Amino acid sequence: MQMNKIVEFHKALGDLTRVRIIALLQQGPLHGQAIAGKLGLKPPTITHHMAKLREVGLIRERRDKNTIYFSLNEKILQGSAMAILSVGKGGANMEMSVTEEERASIINNFFTKDGKLKNIPAQRKKKLVILAHIVKELEFGKIYPEKEINEFLKKYHEDYATLRRELIMCQFMYRENNQYEMNPTDLWWLR
Repeated sequence: MQMNKIVEFHKALGDLTRVRIIALLQQGPLHGQAIAGKLGLKPPTITHHMAKLREVGLIRERRDKNTIYFSLNEKILQGSAMAILSVGKGGANMEMSVTEEERASIINNFFTKDGKLKNIPAQRKKKLVILAHIVKELEFGKIYPEKEINEFLKKYHEDYATLRRELIMCQFMYRENNQYEMNPTDLWWLR
């Protein structure tokens, strides 16, 4: 699931023409005819390459009458490029603006001595610390059925559905067909 997305991203960039298109789009939005002209290619070739870049979310499209302008989705480009570096690493993305002292205080305040979550924090920063703490026990690369995730989250809080939803929304986990998998830490919304 998520590992496949990383592979597909790198496959999409495994073509010189697509890398050249990305380089052009870094300078600003362009329509297909302009890209074809700058690269000396035919429009159908550009259409093919744009479809590959669209599949992995690297481009955005904006229609102006009969012309489609393409722009680079830099957030996806950066996040996907960095995701490979966190494959197999555990722990949270430490770029979050929370010191270890604050992190320890949040965990101490929101968890009981026996590890139960007292309540789900409303403040985003605290919620992210709590979620990162919970997912430390999950195995990276393992695919979990929804029932197993529910049982795991029940250990922490009775409202496992909310916790599960937060793990998806904050990109700690990826869900497809009731199957869950940990995202690489660079995709976690801890910034």
